[in-house]
Amino acid sequence: MPPIMHANRLHLLLPFALPTAADAPSELHSLRAPALDKLLARATLVERVAGEDFQRTLPHERWMARQFGALADAGASSAADEAPLAPYMMLADGADPGDDVWACIEPVHLRVAHDHLLLLDPASLELQDEEARTLFDVAKPLIEELGIRIEAPRPNRWYVSGEALGSLAGASPLRASGRSVEIWLPHDARTGARSRAWMKLQNEVQMAWFEHPINEAREARGLPAVNSLWLHAQGARRSVRSPFARVFSNAAATRGLALAAGVAASAPPAAFDKLPAANATPGGIPGGSTLVELEAFAAPFIAQDWPGWTQALTELEQAWFAPALAALEAGNIGSLVLTLCGDTASVTLAAARGDLRRFWRRRVLASLFE
Repeated sequence: MPPIMHANRLHLLLPFALPTAADAPSELHSLRAPALDKLLARATLVERVAGEDFQRTLPHERWMARQFGALADAGASSAADEAPLAPYMMLADGADPGDDVWACIEPVHLRVAHDHLLLLDPASLELQDEEARTLFDVAKPLIEELGIRIEAPRPNRWYVSGEALGSLAGASPLRASGRSVEIWLPHDARTGARSRAWMKLQNEVQMAWFEHPINEAREARGLPAVNSLWLHAQGARRSVRSPFARVFSNAAATRGLALAAGVAASAPPAAFDKLPAANATPGGIPGGSTLVELEAFAAPFIAQDWPGWTQALTELEQAWFAPALAALEAGNIGSLVLTLCGDTASVTLAAARGDLRRFWRRRVLASLFE
């Protein structure tokens, strides 16, 4: 196959590629994906970032924010590096955040479990656009009565802004999914106290949605009721820059950061062989670096569905790792970089063509597990 990928460097960002060693079943420790195995074994370790147990954002979100310079302190390791991604998500969704402080809110389901509440993965709600619009229409006047501005550039992803909210530290939905929500609920970023403004807003909406016909119809279909809102990513837009000439991602935050930096962003193709040549992409810079964010691991990781996670690895091996390795071996790309992320930590490795001859290097995927 003739070379179709002319970028000097291909960077693959892989959220949820690193289970914890304790959670991963024994079969994950002996998985074999020949191309990925070779890349991991021969690559040079560029960076290993060990996160903290109660950080409220995810490693790949913090990594992206650092790459684009969206963090106030890129060297911070605790509360200061909780990426303020809402304004960039808003930009990707087609709205202008301006200079205001915005937070993203999403309709969710909180499930009662013994003595606590569990947050379900928002994607598992299978919320239809028309359902989301109806629920938004109910919530909008209640929120505006509290002196808070609300925008909904997408049916199931909304944004709020207003001094009444104060400075809030919320948690990414996928950081809190499957866990007791108590420690992940929004609190005042300065004092650590629970936000009364947010609690009032949330309670008003919860009461309005309780026994709403939309939820009654959903429960009749065996789907979870939409019974709460989840707030996260509050912040104001900063001036950012892109280390990448092209960005391929489905994640709103990633796409928004790219757009804010003046770089074209689009959905990733189904496979490496479908990547367009850099000079065929508007805004592409021949010889530049291309970022591709691949989210296949996310849903099975959150659900602790390890057979599904293994299947995702198999599919990525065939569609991305094997052909990318072949392109590196053939000299069609100058280097291949992998950033693998888990629940708290991330690891970045880089391989040039010459690295592939270093057969004495040894590293396996399981050795990178958190």
